[in-house]
Amino acid sequence: MRILVTAGPTREFIDSVRFISNPSSGRMGFEVACAAEKFGHRVVLISGPVELAAPEGIEFVKVISAQDMARECLSRFPGCDAVVMTAAVCDYKPVNRESGKIKKTPGRLRLDLVRTVDILARMGMQKENQVLVGFALEVGDGRENALAKLASKNLDFIVLNSPQTFASETISCWIFGRGGGSKEYRNVTKGFLAEEIVKMIESVADGGS
Repeated sequence: MRILVTAGPTREFIDSVRFISNPSSGRMGFEVACAAEKFGHRVVLISGPVELAAPEGIEFVKVISAQDMARECLSRFPGCDAVVMTAAVCDYKPVNRESGKIKKTPGRLRLDLVRTVDILARMGMQKENQVLVGFALEVGDGRENALAKLASKNLDFIVLNSPQTFASETISCWIFGRGGGSKEYRNVTKGFLAEEIVKMIESVADGGS
């Protein structure tokens, strides 16, 4: 199979030196890409700014913003068999990016934000036979929101996790399937979870549920 994996954060610049982002290390996506390559699949890994080295034997594409990631993902999506969207794409970006550096002035600075493109939702609308796996980062009990995203974005699986997974080598999460199945993972390595995700994709591609 041809598997597209996204990883890391995006950066949405306010001016030439400041940006909105998040603490995603990209490790989960890199582990998924390596697991898929290990299992014999062709992999393209699209990543925001991270400290990790590009994996050997894998097509690696660097991006910065949500718009960059959307362009690279959506152009490749029709030729893919599966997508694993682990990237922590910023939901909002500044309406205008200031040139140069914004100088300090007395009082408050107003920052107007606008929504970025929902890449996975766009893929869900364009989906034909591809297997789509999304991630839902929620604070507290996010099961209801994760299940809503699973349905509204036309996903096959969604991984519900928490901010505690940022920059960690381990992860605790739930994986929900569109057929109603679910499985909990407690404090497993991201490498182990990556292999589980690839196996789930293979099962659906082979006609499983």
